[in-house]
Amino acid sequence: MATTGAPTARNVWTALIGGSIGNLIEWYDWFVYSTFSVYFASAFFPKGNPTAQLLNTAGIFAVGFFMRPVGGWLLGRLGDRKGRKAALTTSVTMMTASALLIAVAPTYARVGYFGALVLLLARLLQGLSIGGEYAASAAYLSEASKPGKRGFLSSFQMVFMKVGQLFGLALQIILQHSMSDHTLHFWGWRIPFVFGAFAAAGIYYMRRKMLETEAFDQDDTARRERGTLRALFTYKREFLLVVGFSMGGTLCDYMYSTYMTKYLSNTAGLSKDTAALVSFCAIVVFIFLQPLAGALSDRIGRRPLLIFFGVTSTLGTVPLMTALRSVHGFGDALVLMVVGLVIITGYTSISGVVKTELFPTAVRTLGVALPYAIANALFGGSAEYVGLWFKHAGIESAFFWYASGCCAISLVVYIAMRETRNVAFFHRDRTSEQVDA
Repeated sequence: MATTGAPTARNVWTALIGGSIGNLIEWYDWFVYSTFSVYFASAFFPKGNPTAQLLNTAGIFAVGFFMRPVGGWLLGRLGDRKGRKAALTTSVTMMTASALLIAVAPTYARVGYFGALVLLLARLLQGLSIGGEYAASAAYLSEASKPGKRGFLSSFQMVFMKVGQLFGLALQIILQHSMSDHTLHFWGWRIPFVFGAFAAAGIYYMRRKMLETEAFDQDDTARRERGTLRALFTYKREFLLVVGFSMGGTLCDYMYSTYMTKYLSNTAGLSKDTAALVSFCAIVVFIFLQPLAGALSDRIGRRPLLIFFGVTSTLGTVPLMTALRSVHGFGDALVLMVVGLVIITGYTSISGVVKTELFPTAVRTLGVALPYAIANALFGGSAEYVGLWFKHAGIESAFFWYASGCCAISLVVYIAMRETRNVAFFHRDRTSEQVDA
C-alpha cells in the first residue's frame, strides 16, 4: 500500500511506532538470551566450570551474529526491491519462530547435545532476521521523518531497542523475586522466550497495516537495479565507512548493555538481582538521553556527537571498566554504568540515521544492512564471547584495551567522514537542504 502524502504531512508517529517496535522485540530477544544464560547454560551443556558453560552459550550467542551479514543481504535486498514494509514483516516472522524454538528446546539431560543444536538453530534464525530488521527499520524511520527532524525521530529506534532490554530486565527482576533460584534454572528461564514469541506475533499483525514510505514509492531506479550488490558496490567508500563507523560503537553498546549485567555479577561480585537492578535503572536514564541527543544532532550535526563518543570511549573505557570491577554496592555501580551509557549515546542516538544518509534510496536498506551486519558480527556479537574468553584466560583487563582500540579506529572514521545532516531524500527538498559533497 503506497503513501500519498509527503513525510511532512503523514502521521510520522504512527510510522515511528510501526517502524521501531520490531527493534523492541529484537533487543528483548537478544538481551534475554544473554542475561538468562546464567540460568539455562547448565541445561544445555554438561556440568562443570560455570564460566566454561557461559562461554559455550556466549559462543552460540556470537554465532548468531555471523548470520547477520546473510540476513542483511537477503532482507536488505528485499527491502530495496519490494519495500521496507516487506522486509519488516518478514524479519518479525522469523523472530517469532526463533523465540519459540528456544522456549521449547530440550535439555542436555534429556537429549544430550541435541538441545544445544536446537539453541544454535534458533540463534542462526534470529541472526538472519535481525540482519535485516535494523536496516529496514532505520530506512523506514528516516524516510518517514520530516525534514530537519530525522535525527530526533530516528533516535527512537534506539529508544525502542532499549525499552525491549528494559522489558527483559524487568521480567528478570520479577522472576528472580517470585521464583527460587532452582526453579529459574529448571524451567523458569523459558518464560521470557514464550513472551517474546507472542509479542513478535502481535507486531507482525501490526506491521501488515503499515504504509510504504514515499521515498521508496517515488524512486525511479529500475527495479532490477534496486538492492543489488553491483549497485551497492558503486558506493564502496560508504560501505567501508559504515564498517569502520560501527565497530567501536557496536562493541561498546553490547559491552555496556548485554555484557555488563554478567560482568557486575561474575567479576565485581554483586548479586544477580542487584546487577539486574543496576542495569535496569541505568537503561531508564539511557532511554531518555536518546531523543535529546538525536534532536541535538539536527541542530549541530552528526559528526560532533560521533567525535564526542570516539574521544571519550577511546580514553575512558579502560579506567571506567576497571573502576566497575571494584564496585561494592548499587550506588557506585549505577553511577559508573550511567557514565558509560552517556558516552555511547553519542553513537547510539544517531547511528541508524547517519548510515541511511550515506546511501541513495535504491540501495539504502542493503547499504545499511550488509556493512553494519559485518561490523556487528566481527565486533558486537563477539564482544561478550571475547570478554568471557579473556576472563577465562585470567587477563580480563585486556578486553578493555581491545574495546578502546576499536573505538580509536572508529574515531578516525568520524573525523574523516563528511557531515550528513543536510542530505536530501526528496528532490523537492534540495532547494532548502544543501547536499554535502
